[in-house]
Amino acid sequence: MTRVFSGVKPTGHLTLGNYLGAMRRWAAVDQHRSDALFCVVDLHALTVDHDPARVRRLSRQAASLLLAAGLDPELCTVFVQSHVDEHARLSYVLECVATDGEMRRMIQYKEKAARERVRGGSVRLSLLTYPVLMAADILAYGTDEVPVGEDQTQHVELARDLAVRFNQRYGQTFVVPRATSPAVAARVMNLQEPASKMGKSDDTGPGIVYLLDEPDVMRKKVMRAVTDSGRDVVYDPEERAGLANLLEILAACTDGEPAELAGGYDSYGALKKDTAEAVVEMLRPVRERHMELSADPGYVDGVLREGAEKARAMARPTVDDAYRAIGLLPPVNAAR
Repeated sequence: MTRVFSGVKPTGHLTLGNYLGAMRRWAAVDQHRSDALFCVVDLHALTVDHDPARVRRLSRQAASLLLAAGLDPELCTVFVQSHVDEHARLSYVLECVATDGEMRRMIQYKEKAARERVRGGSVRLSLLTYPVLMAADILAYGTDEVPVGEDQTQHVELARDLAVRFNQRYGQTFVVPRATSPAVAARVMNLQEPASKMGKSDDTGPGIVYLLDEPDVMRKKVMRAVTDSGRDVVYDPEERAGLANLLEILAACTDGEPAELAGGYDSYGALKKDTAEAVVEMLRPVRERHMELSADPGYVDGVLREGAEKARAMARPTVDDAYRAIGLLPPVNAAR
């Protein structure tokens, strides 16, 4: 079967963008058609200033929401990154294959480093190198496909480059992965700033719909969404980004097409109302299932424990092969 790997970073509460752009497809498609692994990538949350207790809390919440969204431990592997040592083991080996220039060209590093320089500060070294850890996340499992949003495709390209380079220098070791993304709502935008992604790191943003928002809060955020100066409802992502974002969200919720849906509205108000109700109804079962899982932490712990065991068994042979290929002496008790 095709091997699929993807993950979520516990740096904030998961959003409508996370759900429409990734989680729903993981549950509806990827876990059924492939040998799929889905990971809470908690090590990546350490690349910026953070509260340790909050990272732990958000990691558990993210794992529970993955299950609430429909991931089935009988069909896929759900686990926490830091529970599988092979991620960190492989990351250093890949750092020995990557170059400084590659890391400094990564868009997220360039943007965050520039903001910190303006403030007179600097970023953590781990922010520079974390794309290599992301490559290790992917390559450790012989991943064929990585379902990601548009903003993460550069990192999958790096994983591809490192896999090819390692294979050429040290022998065939890694599968070369490819990025995949859904056609509609691959990148849900902020309802108040439609030029910006609906990110999860802003805990108070009125333009961000969180999966655990109360229904009335969701409705209020959608109804207050920024649209455009025109009056007619048309789908034009370039010139009318706010309106296009609403149409794409509605399309993703209803399995429609944004341009076709636009023809059914003659006012922004009606479109916002329908979009708000569609979002609330789509997320209702997720919120209800999350409440059930929160009341049964032992179940979630069991899923994560078994998931880590399965992931470790899958990753260890590949990482051991990479260690041998690059020239590291096997442990004495494993030598033959």
